[in-house]
Amino acid sequence: MFRTPPLSAPQAGMTLIEVLVSVLILAVGLLGAALIQLKALKYTDSSRMTSQASFIAYDMLDRIRANSGADYSWGRLEIAPANTAMASVRDLDLHDFEANILGFAGESAKGTVSANQREVTISISWDDSRAVNASGARETFTLTSRIAVDPGALP
Repeated sequence: MFRTPPLSAPQAGMTLIEVLVSVLILAVGLLGAALIQLKALKYTDSSRMTSQASFIAYDMLDRIRANSGADYSWGRLEIAPANTAMASVRDLDLHDFEANILGFAGESAKGTVSANQREVTISISWDDSRAVNASGARETFTLTSRIAVDPGALP
């Protein structure tokens, strides 16, 4: 009897096109993972800046509570009192506050302390254009609290 050879042999491996398609899918997936990682780093940095501003503001609030008889009203456009041996506690606190703000966010950072008898508002703002992808974008952290005032210090 006469036997005919099989018309097609079973496939024994992958073709080059299948390999190229799988490498393309892998590359797109890795690029997506890299993009997600970059976004996470950007937002982590923004969150770190907010946390640092919070620490600085609460530190200043604790200093104001410890010396509640002094007027701590101050704006970043004003020059903080010098750190000298003759400086008052208030002046030293404001000098440290300004140094903390400059150390945390650079020259573009601004801080204010406003005191209205028993209510104190501490505000810190900084350039956050990296997280928002917009030039000149600013982030602001504001802390408002009531403090007990020494009755002898009120007018």
